[in-house]
Amino acid sequence: MDEEDGGGELAAIFPTSEAKRRLLRDVIVSFVLAGKDTTTSALTWFFWLLAANPRCEQRVHDEVSRSPDGDVKGMRYLHAALTEAMRLYPPVPFNGRVAVADDVLPDGTKVRAGWFANYSAYAMGRMEKLWGENFLEFVPERWIGDDGEFVAVDAARYPVFHVGPRACPGKEMAYVQMKTVAAAVLRRFRLNVLAPTASMESPPAYEMTGGMKIIGGLHVHLKIRD
Repeated sequence: MDEEDGGGELAAIFPTSEAKRRLLRDVIVSFVLAGKDTTTSALTWFFWLLAANPRCEQRVHDEVSRSPDGDVKGMRYLHAALTEAMRLYPPVPFNGRVAVADDVLPDGTKVRAGWFANYSAYAMGRMEKLWGENFLEFVPERWIGDDGEFVAVDAARYPVFHVGPRACPGKEMAYVQMKTVAAAVLRRFRLNVLAPTASMESPPAYEMTGGMKIIGGLHVHLKIRD
């Protein structure tokens, strides 16, 4: 930050350099701490889902093997697979807000000041009318267009990172972290899930609190690829 910056919007909000430093510090701390449990939860489910879907694991491995330098920006299938994993098992399955004033939702529902407005990313990720007949299947290809590029959907349909002015500011950082870890692991190792059973017909027991964790954790055996 420019020590001599005496004007502008930031100067009006934070009159001193120390105040601006505290803002930057708080933002960085929030990025690091808020993302720790959510990214680890997302990666845990991601690895379980790959073990339960060997075809998808092979496609991810083929893609990350083509980028030995570790550049994750062009790994579109990996990006799609992570997105699909969070559709089925979002790191934050429930969330909500409190209305600060009377409002009307787009469908005409009236909301009064002080009311709680809650939603479930977990339930929305498993709605047939939003995702089609294969809504319970792990299909990363649903996020890939005909040109091979990643195709995002409206955040209101996929609220894993929330929507609007309160959307997660660390979304892009989270994707970079998850893709970097996943690529590093899958490039060198093959995952053999020991427990719980890697089968879409027998999903693991999990607990829903502030996050979504597999009860007992994910036990795996790593084997170095040939």
